[in-house]
Amino acid sequence: MTTAQTTADPQQITAAPSRNIIFALALGAGSAVASIYYTQPVLNMIGTELGLGVGTTGLIPTVTQVGYALGILFLLPLGDRYDRRTLIVLKSVLLAAMLLTGSISPGLNTILFTSLLIGITATMAQDIVPAAAILSPKHLHGKTIGTVMTGLLIGILLSRTVSGVIAEYFGWRIVLQLAAVQILIIGFALWKILPPFQTHATMSYPKLLQSLAHLWAEHPSLRHAAIAQAFLAVAFSAFWSSLSLILHQRYGLGSDVAGAFGLLGAVGALMARYAGSLADRHGPARVTKLGSVILILSFAIMCMVPALSSVSAQLAILAIGTIGFDLGVQASLVSHQTIVYQIAPEARSRLNSVFFTVMFVGMASGSVLGTQLFAGGGYLSVMAVGILAGIISLTIRMVADRKAAQS
Repeated sequence: MTTAQTTADPQQITAAPSRNIIFALALGAGSAVASIYYTQPVLNMIGTELGLGVGTTGLIPTVTQVGYALGILFLLPLGDRYDRRTLIVLKSVLLAAMLLTGSISPGLNTILFTSLLIGITATMAQDIVPAAAILSPKHLHGKTIGTVMTGLLIGILLSRTVSGVIAEYFGWRIVLQLAAVQILIIGFALWKILPPFQTHATMSYPKLLQSLAHLWAEHPSLRHAAIAQAFLAVAFSAFWSSLSLILHQRYGLGSDVAGAFGLLGAVGALMARYAGSLADRHGPARVTKLGSVILILSFAIMCMVPALSSVSAQLAILAIGTIGFDLGVQASLVSHQTIVYQIAPEARSRLNSVFFTVMFVGMASGSVLGTQLFAGGGYLSVMAVGILAGIISLTIRMVADRKAAQS
């Protein structure tokens, strides 16, 4: 199962994929998703060079995220109809082309259009994750998915840092050009080492999209996993969307410190692989509940911040809480994906599409809630929504497990 001469069939996989394949998949997922975030730290540079206002420049990351959401909903289902290897490589070529086009953008319209397409084609990352599940035997699903998700999450975390450093010395256009070259190299490598993937769906594209609703209706485990993870995403996004405001208004700290807090998330990302192994040994349902409990406790600990007199102690508690809740979210995410991919192996791409679309709704809702709650109710209101969202997620998992045990 290490060359393109063997066809990958999810029903026939018995041996673990090679380390080279897993590394390439993790690197591909991380590099693809990083493309969404490269422009965020350099928005001031882009706006200054293109003569754009602050509000207009802010549309660039927004449009990119919209493109990513559209790609998840409308393109991911194609993985059940067509060879995933072909889709991954095709998206890598298109993503590289859009990054290069964005790097030579002369004005607003061009960069907004390419940003939308960058978001759409960056869903290559979400084609890679179910591919990794297919290439591994069932008893190693959690470990394999966790390893690839580690690459994806590190790509998110490091993208802003790498972009900012390179742009500082060479300009923002070079960032996109280097990213395009990297994606092309990775796409070529994946084409060479991945096997073709068997497909089982023969329905037309409209019917493929219609089947998303049927999968949602037919599989309660999909609904429970998606909704439970969506509430964890609410807590996650509420915190991160308000963090820079919290640090500025409470401590007079700037975006550089907020970025440093982002690096703390690397701890959670690096733990994703171990969460997957834990799910393989003890069952993913248990790990999802453990993740929710860790998140709830982390937000509860951060509620202590206003009671502490020392600023250094307050920041230390914030840092500990950040590591904790990020670990909880990532552990639950890997475990929920393990649950979802076991529902119907022939429909993994569509299941992935439904799962991440619902999670994205939670993420977007959390962004709005975080900033609005901080503006209206202050720091503790953000912590409260994190705790509440975690309790709801935990309750959903407990109800789901009870129903599963009774059936």
